[in-house]
Amino acid sequence: MSHAPTEQQQPILRIPGMRALLGVSLLGFAGYALLLPTAPLWATRGGVDEGGAGLVNAVLMLATVAFQTTVPWALRRWGWRTTLVAGVQLLGLPSFGLLLTDQLAGILAVSAVRGAGFAIVTVCGASAIAELVDASRRGRAIGVYGLAVAVPQLILVPSAAWIAESVDFRVVFVLGALPALAVPFAAALGRRLDVVARDAARDAAAEPRQARGRVLLALVVPSLVLLAVTTPGGALLTFAPQFRHGATVAVFGLLGFTAAAALSRWLVGAPADRFGPRRFVPPLLALCAAGLALCAWSLSDGGPGAAVLVAGMTVVGISYGSLQNLTLVTAFAAVPDRDRSVASAVWNIGFDAGTGLGSLVVGFIAAGTSFSVGLLTTAALCVVVAAVALVGGRAAGRRSA
Repeated sequence: MSHAPTEQQQPILRIPGMRALLGVSLLGFAGYALLLPTAPLWATRGGVDEGGAGLVNAVLMLATVAFQTTVPWALRRWGWRTTLVAGVQLLGLPSFGLLLTDQLAGILAVSAVRGAGFAIVTVCGASAIAELVDASRRGRAIGVYGLAVAVPQLILVPSAAWIAESVDFRVVFVLGALPALAVPFAAALGRRLDVVARDAARDAAAEPRQARGRVLLALVVPSLVLLAVTTPGGALLTFAPQFRHGATVAVFGLLGFTAAAALSRWLVGAPADRFGPRRFVPPLLALCAAGLALCAWSLSDGGPGAAVLVAGMTVVGISYGSLQNLTLVTAFAAVPDRDRSVASAVWNIGFDAGTGLGSLVVGFIAAGTSFSVGLLTTAALCVVVAAVALVGGRAAGRRSA
């Protein structure tokens, strides 16, 4: 006699809520990716210099990080459905405001509001995985979610500026409102998660609550690992067009980086579920350092050709994508179930802070020395954090033995 599969045996995409989550993620990150290169370019059309244009995405990320700290509170106060629906609208609808002005003040206001929406979409998206999927298959689910996040960026980040300049900026700004079309997906996902949250709250009521300090302490190592890999990732995403090999090579390098990141974030899920995430972290940080060393060598005076830069960026992309998955799995495993939204918020803050730090630190070092020195500095950071992760992993293994 045949039996229907349990929820833990179902394919990932058949788990209730997963398809709605992917709908929110695809549309949400499509709007994010379309305006990431285009909004700063629109600001330069309004007459600002490179510094003013750089403020556009700086304000976006600052608002994102600031509001990410409030998302767990919002989920407790208003619930998943209301919070998610508000998030996709805040991310999408302000794009129409760019049709009305090319002045920096207006563009920065749009960026700040979109940052609030992006904070909700990112924290809720990662948290939803932990709420919907059993821990034994969470790595695979995070891999699928990672594809939904990465594919819009892989396609739209390189093409958005071309569409704006070759067709019309207004086309991009209208398409930038795509996250608002995710309202039905957000509502469906929110309803499902509100039910899950109520059931989990009843189960957790009898459990002793951990002090917030202990929860945050448990997240230090995965956050440090994420910071170590997103710092060079942010630097490559920001400065690749300024590298000495030219714009065409930068395009190939960024394609290699983003494609490797998307595929590795997906493919590492099954091994993480089978063997646990910790054992993969130090080798992947070492691999990232090796890829950065190749990039630095290619950019040095008398260094090898452009192919080495593309290869190095692709190698970094493997670590960048894999460690996003592994650190999120580790973060969820490190905290009680009731604190999953806190783990998601801390993880997302680490990701966005690392991305911004890479732009800031490598840019500052490169201004005084060279891009090679800046990238080698981030490679050294990866090696140091790999040692920390190795020691921390052994200590955790002894505690669980």
